[in-house]
Amino acid sequence: MIRNAVPEDAQAICDIYNYYVLHTIVTFEEECVLAEDMAQRITLVLGKYNWIVYEHEGEIVGYAYAGEWKSRCSYRFSVEISVYLRNGYSGSGIGSKLYTDLLNTLNSTEIHAIIGGISLPNPESVALHEKFGFEKIAQFKEVGYKFNQWIDVGYWEKVLEKK
Repeated sequence: MIRNAVPEDAQAICDIYNYYVLHTIVTFEEECVLAEDMAQRITLVLGKYNWIVYEHEGEIVGYAYAGEWKSRCSYRFSVEISVYLRNGYSGSGIGSKLYTDLLNTLNSTEIHAIIGGISLPNPESVALHEKFGFEKIAQFKEVGYKFNQWIDVGYWEKVLEKK
């Protein structure tokens, strides 16, 4: 079941996200996020964009959201999106379900361009974005440093064709 996130979901979302903080290069955060901080992030996103969760047997096992791409006014029609799944749920189809819902919602808004930033290498995330028609538009070399290694970041973009 997919539903809108609420600030009370913050701990469950932290449980998912903090795995990536501690064990992967997917996020450049290096310290676990506290539930209070995640609740604030959720509230900020819900004020303007969409944050959704996927529940399986009453437990949140994934989430996706759209957020501001850049703060300058002229970027107001562009968003950056992210999806995270509980460790062990990769390849389950939940990421695709979350992105389908999120993209359908964004398509009914004034949003024109959607951007996905991906720490590389990350073949699963690349495949997910390209499955939904995102095209690689940039790669910044060695812009992140985590776990004693330099990390590239690629950007994929999807321009919405409004009907």
